[in-house]
Amino acid sequence: MTRPTPKEIKPIAQIAGIPVDDEIATRISNSIGPAFEGFETIAGTLPFDLEPALYPIAQTQKVSK
Repeated sequence: MTRPTPKEIKPIAQIAGIPVDDEIATRISNSIGPAFEGFETIAGTLPFDLEPALYPIAQTQKVSK
């Protein structure tokens, strides 16, 4: 979990259907970068980091009481 660079943000945004130019990708990187840096000390220790593809499945599971 590292700070995303503008070069990484552009294709992610494009896949999401929101193409951005270099300037906007840089602004996004600068605005969300501090959040990534704040979690740097625990990066790789959260279950979400281990298998993010399963996150939607976990969120839709019903909990039996």
